[in-house]
Amino acid sequence: MKTIRDAVHGDIELDDLEIALLDTPAMQRLRGIKQLGTSNLVYPSASHTRFEHSLGTLWMTKRMLRVLRADDPSISDAEERTARLAALLHDITHVPFGHTFEDERRLFERHDEDEDRLARYLDRPPISTLLDQSGVRDEVRGVLTARAAGRPFVRELVTGTVCADLLDYLRRDATMSGLALSYDDRLLQAFRLSDNHLVVRLHKHGGFRHDTLSELIRLLQIRYNLTERVYYHHAKVVSGAMVSRALELALGLGAIAKKDLFELRDDSLLDRLMMHADRDQGLKDVLSDLAGRQLFKRAYYLTMERFGQRGLDDATRDQLAKRFHQDLEGRRALERELARRLDIPPAHVIVYCPSPAMSLKEANVPVEISPGQVEPLSNLGHPDVAALTEKHRALWSFTICLRRTHAALLPSASALCEGLVGYPNQLHPQEQGRLAFRA
Repeated sequence: MKTIRDAVHGDIELDDLEIALLDTPAMQRLRGIKQLGTSNLVYPSASHTRFEHSLGTLWMTKRMLRVLRADDPSISDAEERTARLAALLHDITHVPFGHTFEDERRLFERHDEDEDRLARYLDRPPISTLLDQSGVRDEVRGVLTARAAGRPFVRELVTGTVCADLLDYLRRDATMSGLALSYDDRLLQAFRLSDNHLVVRLHKHGGFRHDTLSELIRLLQIRYNLTERVYYHHAKVVSGAMVSRALELALGLGAIAKKDLFELRDDSLLDRLMMHADRDQGLKDVLSDLAGRQLFKRAYYLTMERFGQRGLDDATRDQLAKRFHQDLEGRRALERELARRLDIPPAHVIVYCPSPAMSLKEANVPVEISPGQVEPLSNLGHPDVAALTEKHRALWSFTICLRRTHAALLPSASALCEGLVGYPNQLHPQEQGRLAFRA
């Protein structure tokens, strides 16, 4: 047994097997992968890592299991061990800046959908040996691939709607970003099993628990606030896209391959890219701008809502996502065409179009209203849940930006974007080029 002091949760206790897994090279690599990518360029203290988050997810899993086993003694030691080890290993397949590369720019498939990548870590010593010793190797793999054969609550503890992963990263991301956002730990006491699924119980002694409902809504508020202020902060979005642009250029040069990322950390990836900067001026420009925090400037911007005024509708958003998110070549063709018409290098133009899937999945957490009656939280018709779900959906935005050395071209770029994309620029002319105040 070992105790580790964590900045968010305090003392975290680990058993010998968990310590051994933590001390493997694959898990130690996560010390060098920041949880929030380039968010530290906006919030300087937001440099916490996936290693810390993995520890926190394990700890929250243990705390939730303590509550569940006190209420339901049918939970076995093997089920607890499976959940704990899956929680510890749930981010092991992450690459540097993974959310940007996989979810936002779609260069690779998601880390949790790439079973070959997972096998690379789970099927090699020392992790394979340690999982064999645990007696639940196949069960852990089942949780991490969403193919668990056992009772579903084991997987839901780690990867459900409101789960240990979420409960750690909401608190950790807020704390390390300096935002006064948190939830009451008493919420943990409301977790129960219903028909072998993880639910939040909203009743007690025949009465409805309004306090528990309020705390669930508080979770949705925190999730929305973090998405608005951190995850989709415009400077974070642009800087992340610049990292992705550098990687795309290096991939095109043959300077790096996808498999190389599985062994790298944030800094070692950037160092690897810089080693090849002299081979491509565009790559050199992007990397030097990143190193000096000279972020590209916005020339064109579309969103669902702006200053309370309705923006794009769902159909238009979905059309844009089909053209420039799902179709990588469509996005690259637009970048090349804009660069050609502006007579600037293609590497100096970035089109950012995220997935249209901006749903607030936490709104669908299963809640038990009365014994045996389970509904998604969104079905209760609470106005705050509906409002937060809509506000979260409206955070989607589409951005085109240029290297800041081309600031004089922003008005021309705006007009070109309107013609090529097909919609009026929602940036006021005085806003063009504004990105973020200095941290």
